[in-house]
Amino acid sequence: MIKFFANFLGYLLNFIYGFVNNYGLAIIIFTIIFKIVMLPISVKQQKAMKKNSEMQKKISEIQDKYSKDQARQSQELMDLYKKEHYNPFGGCLTSIVQMIIVLSMFYLVSQPLTYMKHVEPQVLENYQQQISEDSDKNLRYREIAIIKAMGNTDENVNLNMNFLGLDLSDIPSENYKNWKVYIIPVLYVLTSFISTKLISMVNKSPKEKEEKQISEETKENKEIEAMTEMNKQMQLMVPIMSVSIALIAPLGLALYWLVGNIFTLCERIVINKFFKEEEKDNG
Repeated sequence: MIKFFANFLGYLLNFIYGFVNNYGLAIIIFTIIFKIVMLPISVKQQKAMKKNSEMQKKISEIQDKYSKDQARQSQELMDLYKKEHYNPFGGCLTSIVQMIIVLSMFYLVSQPLTYMKHVEPQVLENYQQQISEDSDKNLRYREIAIIKAMGNTDENVNLNMNFLGLDLSDIPSENYKNWKVYIIPVLYVLTSFISTKLISMVNKSPKEKEEKQISEETKENKEIEAMTEMNKQMQLMVPIMSVSIALIAPLGLALYWLVGNIFTLCERIVINKFFKEEEKDNG
């Protein structure tokens, strides 16, 4: 499945590259287009987050009312979920989709000749034999090695990866003495932190914060706490995994994530503002 998505995304990235002839600019345009296409899912996710906040009060009431009858409490919770069309594990599904996209993009930027340029495997083998002296050094990323060694002499493997003075084929873990390779990953981490904090703030009204405090004080229902904790862990897993991969992957991947973070940050602010206006109109 991951290779299928990587191949599909590669066609789109290569199409854009054909117009701009710059790998970095192509990734930026590609990311914006992809985020716009995924916007309905993002809106749905934001609604789910708001729904989750609203559900906590109703869940707490059931917890308190049937605290001594676990069977009745479970049944009431299930009835509430059905009535409100609420899925406690909805956040986990979104995180799984995000992981698939992360891995697909990793395949794409680490093997651009396969998934973007769609060079035949046998042709790649021939290229690798021609640069056999460097193959051991870049064994994990043989296609990156081929581009670096032959990109200027062979049009089939030529990709313009120079972007604002950075070589997007560079890998931080293999070029740790070059401080420039950390610019994009560090910016990615910073935007991730800002995005996480801001999204957390804008999705909590004062009333919701008070309800959360009360819920934390009572802590009657361990099942709901476990579900909430699982969702939090899944949401944290994606950025942690992304940072780890960004250090061992070509810089093109970190650039994709950085642009995606900036777009998502703006997107969340706009969507949240829309929801607030909608709540005012509804009373």
